Amino acid sequence: MERTSTVSMQDVAREAGVSPQTVSRVANGSDAVRPETRQRVEAAMTKLGYRPNYAARALKHGRFKDIGVVMFNIASFGNSRILKGIATAANDSGYAITIHMMGRDRERTLTAAVERMKQLPVDGVIVVMEEHLPDFNDFVPPRDLPVVIISEDPSDTCATVDADQHGCSTAIVDYLLSKGHKTVYHIAGPSTSRAAQSRAQGWRDALEQLGLRIPPTYVGDWDADSGYQAGLALAHDPECTAVYAANDQMAYGAILGLTAGGRRVPEDVSVVGVDDSLVGMVPRLDLTTMRMKFDEIGLEAFSMLKRQCEGGRVPVGVKTVIPTELVERGSVRDIGD
Repeated sequence: MERTSTVSMQDVAREAGVSPQTVSRVANGSDAVRPETRQRVEAAMTKLGYRPNYAARALKHGRFKDIGVVMFNIASFGNSRILKGIATAANDSGYAITIHMMGRDRERTLTAAVERMKQLPVDGVIVVMEEHLPDFNDFVPPRDLPVVIISEDPSDTCATVDADQHGCSTAIVDYLLSKGHKTVYHIAGPSTSRAAQSRAQGWRDALEQLGLRIPPTYVGDWDADSGYQAGLALAHDPECTAVYAANDQMAYGAILGLTAGGRRVPEDVSVVGVDDSLVGMVPRLDLTTMRMKFDEIGLEAFSMLKRQCEGGRVPVGVKTVIPTELVERGSVRDIGD
């Protein structure tokens, strides 16, 4: 049913069999509503096409000058830097941002995320898509609420932007092979992560393309401890001379694990990480890494959304990625000399 301005909070309350105060609590994201009641109210809102729109402000300004940002994990380095880029760009353009965290107790789909944002006074939505969502290929954004997705994969219905996760892996493999290594071992991130899967696929594709041996993958959880355990195991593999870890925390842990297992870095084993997240945290940082420009991803995502909010158009079905940058330090040795 198409949304109209005649649908009121009282209409939703009657449809859901609750009080207008309960509808207000649901609309404002209050936790003081039982899950089954919330679902009933949200279903009534969808059926009637109700969207709390703070009409006076919208009529006065034409827009809310507020964008929604949906996060599935705000704690990770990359996501927090993407959010920083969005917030910086929004502030520079006179926009505010409204953040919504998708909890584990709710349906984790693009549709559910955007439906939640439709209840809030926002002009558009950026979804920072940390994990694979089941409706990515089928999702269609509302006609009156533009959506930009942080995703390396293009969408046929939404603008997308992300780091070149796949490309950064092929570049790292090529770099290590150019240093004389016969193959490259990989410490992957968790299987639930889109970025981890894309980086692992890039590593595998680069080796397969050259007909090189593909070593077994070690799967971590992004934390340094998982990298340490992988490093300990790799220390006992005499054929391991080069390791690519899917983020810097695991790479740093791997260095400590390799060292504890009797292998020297970089004399015996070269190690490369991804994201350049340890600057200012680890003294005398010597880790070679592939820098991800997360701030630029946030800036570009906001630019894409702002253009649509202000009546412009942004191409869909196009793969838009921000290039990565190799930062050479001291954890890689050229063994071809």
